[in-house]
Amino acid sequence: MNNYRIICLIIFSWGLFSCEPEAEKQEEIPAESFRNEVAATEVKVAKAETKSFDYLINATGKLEAAGQVKAIIEQPGYLIALPIREGQFVNKGEIIAKLDPTNSEIALEKAKIALKNAEAAFENDKLGFLRDFESGDTERIQFLEEQLKAKNGVYLAEIDLKEAQLNLERCEVKAPISGKIADLKFKEGSLISSNAELCEILSTSSLELKVNVLESDISLISINQKVEVYPVSDIQNALEGRVLGINPKVDENGLVQVSIRLTSSKDLLPGMNARAIIRAPQSNSLVVPKDAVVYRSGRAVVFTIENEESKWNYVEVGKDNGQEIEILEGIEPGSTVITTNNLQLAHQAPVQIVTE
Repeated sequence: MNNYRIICLIIFSWGLFSCEPEAEKQEEIPAESFRNEVAATEVKVAKAETKSFDYLINATGKLEAAGQVKAIIEQPGYLIALPIREGQFVNKGEIIAKLDPTNSEIALEKAKIALKNAEAAFENDKLGFLRDFESGDTERIQFLEEQLKAKNGVYLAEIDLKEAQLNLERCEVKAPISGKIADLKFKEGSLISSNAELCEILSTSSLELKVNVLESDISLISINQKVEVYPVSDIQNALEGRVLGINPKVDENGLVQVSIRLTSSKDLLPGMNARAIIRAPQSNSLVVPKDAVVYRSGRAVVFTIENEESKWNYVEVGKDNGQEIEILEGIEPGSTVITTNNLQLAHQAPVQIVTE
C-alpha cells in the first residue's frame, strides 16, 4: 500500500513539472503583436511653418477723458446762479456759475476812489517841481514821476484796482474747457469758500485708455501703433485706437503704463473698463497651432507623426497669439504635428489621420 502511494506521487510530480515549459511557452507573446491589436488613435494634423505671425499683447484698463479739468470757484460768496447740470455739455468760456457780486463791486468802487486820490496827490506834488518838469530833461522828469507816484501810492492804488476788477470777474465761473459736467458739488444758494471745487468737466469727445504692459513686451510697442479696443459694453466689436504715449518708467511690479487714444468714443463713458489688444508682428518664426502643444510634467511637448506612429518631442515655446504658438527648438519646419487627441497620447502609439 505504501509503495502504491509513492508511485502515485512520483507520477503526479513528473506531470506537474512537465507542464511548466508549455505554460511559459504560451506566455512568450511578442510585444509587436500587442501593438498591432491596439486600435489606432484618430488625430487631426497640421504643418509646422516658418512664417510671420502677430504676437498679441493683451492688457486691461479704464477709459479716461482726454481732457479732464476741475472747475474751481476762486472767490468766496453766495452761489446765486447755477445754470448747469451733470451730463450737460458746455463750451469753453461759457458761464457755469455766478456768485453774489455785491461785495466785489463795492471793493472795486473803493479801489477806483483810492486811485483817484493817489493821482490827485501826485499832481499836487508835481507843482513843487514845475521848473524840473518844464526843463525838458527826459531822464530827470521820468525819475521825478516815479518818485512822486511811489510816494503818493499811485502804483499801489493801480494794483489794488486790478485786483478788485479780477475779483469781480471771478464772481462768474467760466468753463476752462469744452466738455460734459461731472461730479457737481454745490446747489444754488450755497455759501462757497475760496478755491472750492465746483465740478469736473470731461472732454468726452476724445477718450484715452491707460493700460499696464509687461516690461518684456514694451520693446514691441511704438507710438501711433494700431490697437484694438474692446469696451466692456460691447466685447464683440473692436474700436480702433492708437498708442499715444509710453511711460518711460517701470513700476515696482515690472509694468509700464501705455496710453491709447481712441478714434471714436460713441456710447462710451469715462471710467468704463476696456481691453486692449496690441498686435506685434513677428517675422520668420516657426509656429504651430496652439492645440499642438501639450504639457507633461511641466514641460511643453509636441507630437509629430512618423511611420503612422506618434513621436514625443520636447520643445521650447516662445510667444503665442491665442491661436498659434512660436516654437524655438524641438521640431523641424515642415513637421506634421498632431492637434487633436494628444492629451493622453503616448510615444510610438499608432495613429490614423482624419481630415473631417
